[in-house]
Amino acid sequence: MAVDFESARTRHQELSANLLQWRSEYYAENASTVTDAVYDQAFQELLEIERTFPELAGQDSPSQSFEEAPSSSLFQAIVHAERMYSLDNVFSEEELSSWLVKTSQNAQGSKFLCELKVDGLAISLQYRSGELFSAATRGDGITGEDVTENVLEIPGIPRRIGVANTTTASANEIPELVEIRGEIFFPLNEFETLNAETVAAGEKPFANPRNAAAGSLRQKREGKKDAAVELMKARLGRLRLVVHGVGHLDPESIGVKSQSELYRLLESWNFPTSKHYKSLSSVNEVLGYVQTFLEQRGSLEHEIDGVVVKVDDFSSQRELGATSRAPRWAIAYKYPPEEVHTKLLDIKLGIGRTGRATPYAIMEPVRVSGSVVRNATLHNQEVVAAKGVLIGDTVVLRKAGDVIPEILGPVVRLRDGSERKWVMPTTCPECGGELAPAKAGDVDLRCQNTRSCPAQVRGRVEHIGSRGALDIEGLGEVTAAALVSPISGNSPLQDAEGVISEAGLFSLTLDRLVNIETQVLDAETGEPKTVPETGEPKIVTPFRKKADAKKGEEKLFEGDSIEDGFEPSALALDLLANLEKAKQQPLWRFLVALNIRHVGPVAARALANNFGSLEKIRGATLTELSEIDGVGQVIAQSIADWLEVDWHISIVESWQAAGVHFTDPEFEAGEAKNQSSQILDGQTVVITGSMENFTRESAEEAVIAAGGKPSSSVSAKTSFVVAGPGAGSKLTKAESLGVKVIDEAAFIELLKSSENL
Repeated sequence: MAVDFESARTRHQELSANLLQWRSEYYAENASTVTDAVYDQAFQELLEIERTFPELAGQDSPSQSFEEAPSSSLFQAIVHAERMYSLDNVFSEEELSSWLVKTSQNAQGSKFLCELKVDGLAISLQYRSGELFSAATRGDGITGEDVTENVLEIPGIPRRIGVANTTTASANEIPELVEIRGEIFFPLNEFETLNAETVAAGEKPFANPRNAAAGSLRQKREGKKDAAVELMKARLGRLRLVVHGVGHLDPESIGVKSQSELYRLLESWNFPTSKHYKSLSSVNEVLGYVQTFLEQRGSLEHEIDGVVVKVDDFSSQRELGATSRAPRWAIAYKYPPEEVHTKLLDIKLGIGRTGRATPYAIMEPVRVSGSVVRNATLHNQEVVAAKGVLIGDTVVLRKAGDVIPEILGPVVRLRDGSERKWVMPTTCPECGGELAPAKAGDVDLRCQNTRSCPAQVRGRVEHIGSRGALDIEGLGEVTAAALVSPISGNSPLQDAEGVISEAGLFSLTLDRLVNIETQVLDAETGEPKTVPETGEPKIVTPFRKKADAKKGEEKLFEGDSIEDGFEPSALALDLLANLEKAKQQPLWRFLVALNIRHVGPVAARALANNFGSLEKIRGATLTELSEIDGVGQVIAQSIADWLEVDWHISIVESWQAAGVHFTDPEFEAGEAKNQSSQILDGQTVVITGSMENFTRESAEEAVIAAGGKPSSSVSAKTSFVVAGPGAGSKLTKAESLGVKVIDEAAFIELLKSSENL
């Protein structure tokens, strides 16, 4: 149907406004309000209008700019040595086939390199004389944001170009200046963990791994509290890089003639390249590659939204050239989002370690993105209301980021009147405690029975065994559930007053473990499993097994509480042994294990290093606590509040009675020694940039071992800064304040002098 110019201009203005707003949400605010499919459809409609009316394709059109937010005022601008292009998209195999045929005619003899389109954040790493000099986002393709300081926290990014494969002739020719182009992304397992922790902390979860990567990378540290900086660094530590090209370098000048040869060179330089790329000859082979990964997309290590196809030969790439926004020698085939319909059977409430009440959907099982889904989180009662779903609805389900099940909304036309509204409960489903906001204005409700709500105790016990706390092998989710919520009988953690608490964890004995019965839960859904023949709950006794007849009458434990013919399982014996071993863990790990709000490893280390014992922490004033670098006012107040609660102190006393020592012997011994042996005693040290012999954490550990205090920010109180390649704003600030700056070699010599004192 013909469209007049005025109608087309009006629609073009509407589409442009929407697209620019969605881009801002997606790239700058990390909070997309529309799906990729909606965005792509609107963008294609805009292009169609501009093909009909070319005069509408002005410089302010979204079609003429890159799909990236302009640089924000939070970051310094970096001009790319060579422009970063975007890619044109196709959305069907027919469109892709047409592009392949047309391109083959103009690039005769060249193969097509196919690779996965990682849905991450574009990055350009600039290396000068082989050393990492800067890292920048794509921005508008000409100027990006300086995120060097944050990129240095990401594992696997070389601080200098190395040569892993000396048999590659061109590997030894390190260019004077080169930009390594790639994608920063969250591995899917890390993203799932991140969102679980984010929700547990009462924060809004990220919509997808791409938003999480952008939100983590594009954060400034200045002005943040120490706990926030630590959280930020932890998130950055989960990011990864995959490289897919270079800028400001003619690969042919160093003997590299194709994209596939370039990837082998980059790999020899120790850059992480994709293991899924292939160089293919025909249209059918390319289409086969596309189909293969469409089927496998749910099992990959990272999120993808399609496949990128490039002309492999560099000379053909040069002949094909580029438009104002994209190369003509490459195309992105976008996979359609996978959305399915299923029945919403019920909405239940889950209670987390902090008491946060989270509604989640129970659905008829349905396969989506490679796995069967039965449950999906609904976050809080406002999200349920906003989605407009009723129990009994047919709902639209997808996996956010192809990983986390997400209900988009109801299929209203399929309602038959039997559906009913869900009402947020006012009491905890586990213990009957009141559900209420932690403070005025909070959307989330929390169970107020903090001390003995089984769900909260389970979460705390599991946290105690986690790697970040006491790292007790065998004390995970299943064991915590068995200890706290056995299917029959009393919990072995129940005290004389009938209160279930982690206070009894280090007093566990075999005779309290062996008869525990617990119900087996489905690992995928969390729902109780049943015995197929009877439909009865599947019950197990994880801490005992049938006795070995060869052992005769030998008893492996004291007491008569276990049934004849049975003996403790390896799980029981190992758990008790590991609990005993954990009593010797350093003080900082116990401070984390106590579940004090905001006290993570960094704050706990700072407290342990400054006080040496829990007793001295209890005796410190709020001011003394808050002045510790790595603690601050918020954490100090949280510690003080925690120590005022009677049942918290009961946990400490029970653990002490069981043999836990809330002290660091090395600290106590150090107080009796001549402190002059600590070369950095009383000095505050900032580590910035990359180092050859240290990770950031190991460098900070070295500072602590020498009696100093590592800090994440430079101030007038900083004693000196250790600066390596890639040092950015911290180095600049140190120089402006006149703070002493040393390099890694001087730092090592300083540490050696400490050891020799």
